[in-house]
Amino acid sequence: MRRKSALAAAATAALALVLSACGGGGGQQQPAQTATAGGAAQPAANVALTQVFNASTKKGGTLKAAHSSDWDSLDPADTYYGYSFNFGRLYWRTLTMYKPGPGPEGATVVPDLAEGLGQPSADGKTWTYKIKSGLKFEDGTPITAQDVAYAVARSFDKETFTHGPSYLNELLAWPKDFKGIYKTPDVDYKSAVEATDDSTVVFHLTKPFASMDYIVQMPMTAPVPKAKDTGAKYREHVISSGPYKFESVQAGKSLALVRNDQWDAATDPHRPALPDRIEVQLNVNADDLDNQLMSGNIHLDVPGTGLQPAALGKVLPDPAMKARTDNPVLQRLWFVSVIPDTKPLDNLDCRKAIMWAADRVANQTAFGGPVAGGEIATNVMPPPIKGQQKFDLYQTPENKGDVTKAKEALTACGQPNGFSTTMSFRSDRPREKALAEAMQQALDKVGIKLTLKGFPSSSYFSDYAGNVEYVKKNGIGLAAHGWGSDWPDGYGFLQAIVDSRTIRPAGNYNLSVKNPEVDKLIDQASSELDATAREKLWVDVDKKVMEDASLLPVVWAKALLLRGQNVTNVAYNEGQQGYDYIMMGVQ
Repeated sequence: MRRKSALAAAATAALALVLSACGGGGGQQQPAQTATAGGAAQPAANVALTQVFNASTKKGGTLKAAHSSDWDSLDPADTYYGYSFNFGRLYWRTLTMYKPGPGPEGATVVPDLAEGLGQPSADGKTWTYKIKSGLKFEDGTPITAQDVAYAVARSFDKETFTHGPSYLNELLAWPKDFKGIYKTPDVDYKSAVEATDDSTVVFHLTKPFASMDYIVQMPMTAPVPKAKDTGAKYREHVISSGPYKFESVQAGKSLALVRNDQWDAATDPHRPALPDRIEVQLNVNADDLDNQLMSGNIHLDVPGTGLQPAALGKVLPDPAMKARTDNPVLQRLWFVSVIPDTKPLDNLDCRKAIMWAADRVANQTAFGGPVAGGEIATNVMPPPIKGQQKFDLYQTPENKGDVTKAKEALTACGQPNGFSTTMSFRSDRPREKALAEAMQQALDKVGIKLTLKGFPSSSYFSDYAGNVEYVKKNGIGLAAHGWGSDWPDGYGFLQAIVDSRTIRPAGNYNLSVKNPEVDKLIDQASSELDATAREKLWVDVDKKVMEDASLLPVVWAKALLLRGQNVTNVAYNEGQQGYDYIMMGVQ
C-alpha cells in the first residue's frame, strides 16, 4: 500500500539529507560520475566506496535479488549472517543502527527506534534507552519498550534460536533459574532487561561495557509483540516494524516484501523505502547468480561476499563490466577451524602440522587471489580492526607450506606417517569448495588425508560445522569458516570466534578455540578502559590463539562487488560491510 503524501514527502526529505551528508543529492552529479543522455550516472570502479552512486529519490518498481542458499532464519532472534542483518533492516528496526551511506561514517551508530544513543550509569553497568513515540507494527498496534524487552529476553533461548548472537546472554544479569521465555515463562527477567514504562528500556549488565550502542544495533532488539510470538515458527511470518512487510515466504524458494502502510517515515530519517516491492530468489546456483547480476536479470546479490571465480574471468578483462565493480577491504577473515575435539587434533603438535603444511598461496587463489579474495592472513584480526598488528608464527618459503616442519610436528604428536580427518565447507559457496580442495592437496604432501564434506549455508552452523554433537560423531577436524566483525574493535571481531564460553549445543561460530588463557585475556581486554592498553590486549589474544594453532587464517578479505544495472543509491556501508540495502531503489 502507498503511504499518505505527507509521509512520502518526509521520506523524500530524509533521503535528500542522507545523500547530502554523503556528498550528493537529488539532481547533483557525483565527481566520479557523468550523466548519460537518460540522466543515469556513468559507472566508475570503486565510486560507491566513498559516494552514493546513481543518486535518486524516485519511488516505485521492484528490486529483484537472489541468494545462493536459503536464509538461516528470517527471525531477528535467530539469524547471524551479515547479509541478514543488512537486509533485515527493511522489515525490522532496532534501538540503534549503522548510519546509512558510504565512507567511515557508515561504521558509526545512530538512533533508530530510540530517541538517542544509550545513557550509561556512572559505573557503566546500566544502560537506558528511550523509545520514540508514534511507532507501530504492521498490524497497527503501538511498538513499546515492553516489546523490545520481550524480544531481548526471547533471544536468550539458544536451543530454540540456534543461530543468533549471544552477546546479551553473556553481558546481562540474567536470573540463575532463567532458561528462556518458553521454558521458564514465570521467571522474572527484569534483573537483566526491563521496560520501566512504555518508552524506556533498561539493560542491567554484570560488568561495565562501553560498546552497548553497537550491541543494540543487532537484531536482538528488534521488537516482537508477545501476542503474535509463535516461537520457532515466528520465522514464517515476522511482524514488521520497518518500511516493508512479508507478502510471502516460500521456504527454500523465494520471499517477497511489500510496503508496510503502518510504518511512519516521520519517525525514520534513515530508510527512504524507494521500491514498491522486493523479491528474493533462494537457492540459486552461485555462478548462475553472478550471470544474472551481470546480465541485469537481478539487481542484487544478497550474500554480498563478492563475485565467484568463474565471474571474475569475465568481469575483470571487460572495462565496461569492471566499471560496475567496487573492491572494498573488509573487516573479515576467511579461515579454517582446526577442531581439537577430533583426535588427533587434540594434540597441539598435530594442529601445528596443519599450520606448517598449508599452502597459503593456493588458499588465497581459492578465494579469488589478491584482488577479489584478499591479502594472505598470518594472524586472526584483519587490518581494518582498531589496534590490529600483523605477525607470523608459521612463516614458510614463499607462503607455500613447509613439508619438513610439518613432518617434524607430526612426529612430535605421535603421527609420523600422518592421519586422516574430515573437512567441511559450505557446498553452495564455490570458493569454500576450492579452499577445501587446496587444503586436501597441500596436506596430502605430508600424509594428512582429508575427506571433504559440503553442507548448505542455511544450516551449516546449526546442524553441521557448528553443532557439537555432529562434529564429534562425524569426526570433523577442519571446517571452512568466515567471520566479519560485529563492530570494528577487538571485542566486536574476536569474542564470538575465540571465547570458549560462548559454545552451546548448536549454532556455534567457535568450536576450535577452547583455551582458558584466551578466555582470561578476553576478560582483561573487555574491562580495560584505556583504549591503547585495550588494543594491546586484543593483540595478545590474537597471539595466544595462533600459539594454540586452533585457527588457520586464510585471507584478510577483499571482495569484488558488482553493482546491479538500473539500481539507484548504491553505496558501500562500512558498518554493514556490503552495499547498503535500505538505501537502494530501481529505475
